[in-house]
Amino acid sequence: MNHYSERIDDVINYMDDNFSRKISLEELAEVSNFSKYHFSRVFSSIVGMTPYAFLKKRRLIASVEYLLNTDKTILEISMLCGFDSASSFNQAFKQLYGNTPGDVRRDPTIISNIPLYHGNKQAETVQPSRYSESGITNNFLRRIWEMNITVKELPDYEVAYVRHVGSYLETRKAWEVLGEWAAKKGFYPPEHSYIGISLDDASLTDEYACRYDACLTIKGDHNKDFDPNIKYKTLNGGLYALYQFYDTIDKFAIAYQVVYGQWLPNSGYDPDDKHCLEFCMNNPFEDPDGKAKVDLYIPIKKRAEE
Repeated sequence: MNHYSERIDDVINYMDDNFSRKISLEELAEVSNFSKYHFSRVFSSIVGMTPYAFLKKRRLIASVEYLLNTDKTILEISMLCGFDSASSFNQAFKQLYGNTPGDVRRDPTIISNIPLYHGNKQAETVQPSRYSESGITNNFLRRIWEMNITVKELPDYEVAYVRHVGSYLETRKAWEVLGEWAAKKGFYPPEHSYIGISLDDASLTDEYACRYDACLTIKGDHNKDFDPNIKYKTLNGGLYALYQFYDTIDKFAIAYQVVYGQWLPNSGYDPDDKHCLEFCMNNPFEDPDGKAKVDLYIPIKKRAEE
């Protein structure tokens, strides 16, 4: 875990040194030396919030110091703290603190309970994960912490797929289209596997701009006849960590979080530059308990010796 924590601390130090300008997610991923596909998940799993949410909070904490200890204008402070405008600064400030920057400038006593610390260690500023608040969830987390994760070598897969753009809660639409096509072709498990791929981080991308591919493995000699709804591609194989998930789908995001935040840092592996593969092993709508059975494959590579 120390290895991952040090890399995340490097990112936070970089945020503190550069928060007066725009910082891209790709830039932060490069500082962390994590793949751009997985940086946000690693950061969120360890720190407890997304990189952008954390960066905004650091900027707001710094803005309080400027408000209380300098005579700079609110517009100047908004620019120094990396906000696009005074109005966006005012909105973010009030959302976090319940008062506007102008309120604080006029009466500093109303903000006496706001943390002014602007240190450089993520452990000193992070809030406990919301997943630790429920006893039920704690039981689920304990099961994941005791998870039996296996490392497997996967082959390349030729797949037909339907892309969904929109809320991840509505990916069933893509599966319905793909399922109808597969039924016409006579493509059924176990000869053919259904694989879901979430191409965007829902915590960083607008809900209705998220991309998701519903995939079905096909044989290499399949006649790829024209169908406007079906596209084709190759999923690259390689080394993957397999976690076999079986629970209600609302807990799937927690499984992701703990694999990235608990298992990976202590595994001797880093996430590789590929998307995670979600092999759908059942239909949760037909499961007697409404549970989803998913073989979650996370692409990994052997951690380089330092």
